[in-house]
Amino acid sequence: MPSFDYDLFVIGAGSGGVRAARLASTLAKKRVAIAEEQEIGGTCVIRGCVPKKLLVYGSEFALAFKDAERFGWSVTSTCFDWVTLRNEVQKEVARLSGIYQQNLLKAGVDVFESRATLVDRNTVRLLSTGSTYSAKHILIATGSRTLVPSMTPGYELGIASSDAFQLAKLPESIVIVGGGYIACEFASIFNGLGVHTTLVCRSDRVLRGFDRDVREQLQSDLQRLGISVVSEAVVESVRPLVGGRRKIAVSNGTSLEADHLLWAIGRRPNTEGLGLDHVGVTLRDKAVVVDDFSRTNISSISAIGDVTDRLNLTPVAIREATAFVATELLNKPSAFDHSEVASAVFSQPAVGAVGLTEEEARAKGHRLKIFSTKFLPMKHVVAGNEQRVLMKLIVDAGDDRVLGVHIVGAEAPELIQLAAIAVKARLQKSQWDLTCAVHPTAAEELVLLSEPTLSDAVA
Repeated sequence: MPSFDYDLFVIGAGSGGVRAARLASTLAKKRVAIAEEQEIGGTCVIRGCVPKKLLVYGSEFALAFKDAERFGWSVTSTCFDWVTLRNEVQKEVARLSGIYQQNLLKAGVDVFESRATLVDRNTVRLLSTGSTYSAKHILIATGSRTLVPSMTPGYELGIASSDAFQLAKLPESIVIVGGGYIACEFASIFNGLGVHTTLVCRSDRVLRGFDRDVREQLQSDLQRLGISVVSEAVVESVRPLVGGRRKIAVSNGTSLEADHLLWAIGRRPNTEGLGLDHVGVTLRDKAVVVDDFSRTNISSISAIGDVTDRLNLTPVAIREATAFVATELLNKPSAFDHSEVASAVFSQPAVGAVGLTEEEARAKGHRLKIFSTKFLPMKHVVAGNEQRVLMKLIVDAGDDRVLGVHIVGAEAPELIQLAAIAVKARLQKSQWDLTCAVHPTAAEELVLLSEPTLSDAVA
C-alpha cells in the first residue's frame, strides 16, 4: 500500500475548494491540505459576487432618493463618495476572506499560501518553496479569470472587471465591452453612481442565452435609465488620449471616448501552468473535462467549479464539492444534478431565471403554453417610476409542467430562489394556480397568471 502525505490535496481556495477541504477533514476525517496563491475566498468573495453585490446596493440609492419624493420625503441634497464605498466593500471582503481562512484552520486543514502545480498524478509542488507533497486524491478548484482580447490593438489600456473594485477614483465616463451578466451588472453599477456609461455588445441584445423577452426588457430598461447600448458591434482598437482618456474604435464605424474601458467579454478557466498537460488531464477549450462525479480521465485527479466545462456558478461549485467528498472519501457515490439551476443578474432592474427559456423548450420539442405579464408594482406607481416587472412562465402544453420561470424586476433574484423549488420539484401549472396569493405583493402574480398569452395546439 502506497503511503501519501495527504489523503486530499486541493489546489485553489475558492468557495468550492474550501468546502471540499473542510468536509474532507471534518466529515470524512481525512488528512487534507489546500494551496492558494492569492487571497482565500476565490472569485466570489474577493473579486466577484460579494463585492459586486455591495456595489450594486450602493448604486441603487440614487434612484431610491428620487422615488422617495412622492412618498413625502424631501431629499434636498445628496453627495456620493466613491472612496468610502470602495473601502467599506474591501473591508468586508477582507473580513470574509479571514473567516474562510480561520474555518480551514479550525477544521484541521493545512493551508499553503502558494501556487501549486502537478508533478504527477499523485504529487504537487509548491512554487513558493519548491516543496513537493503526495496525495491519494488531488482536487483542482482553481476557478476562472476575466478574459481580455489580447489580439485587439491597445487592449492593455482597458481594465478587467476584477480591477473595477479598486479604482482610485470614480471616472466620469466608462465604456464596458460585453453583453453578459458581468457587463450588465457593472453598467448598472457605474450608471447608478452617476458615471456616463456605454455598453458595447456583440449580439443584437444583451444577455445572450437568456429568454428573448428578458433580453428585450432588460436592454430597454438599461437604455431608459441612461445607459447607451451599442449592439452588434465589437471594439477594434483602443488608443490613449491626452489626460489619460481612451479613444475606442468600434466595428460599426464609430468611435467612443471615455476615462475607462472595462473588458467584460467572458471568463477563462485557470488551467494554464498547472501541469495538467504534463500529467495528461483532458481539457476542452481550456476547461477540465470531468464526468458526472467530477472525475477527470486520471483516476486520482478530480475537478470542480469554474475550472471545469460545466455551470460556472458559486453555489454549483459548492454542491459539486459536497458530492466529490461523498463520492471519493465517504464511499457514497453522489453526482450533482446540473439541471434547473436558478441564476440571477444583479443589474438594474435585476433578472432571475430558472429552467428552460421559450427558445430552449421549443428546440427540445415541447408544445408550450406561455404565461406572461408586465406590470407596475405598487411602489413604482406611487413613485412615478416607469420600471415594470416582467414575469414569464414556460409551461408544457401536454403535461402542464412548469419548465421555466423568468423574471425582470427589483426583487427578481429573491423571487427566483423560491420559484426554483417548484420548478425543480416538477410541479404543474395547476399546482401553482392552487396556491393562494399573498396580497399585496409583486410575487402574487406568479400564482395569478390564469390565461396563457400564447398556446400551441396539442395533438
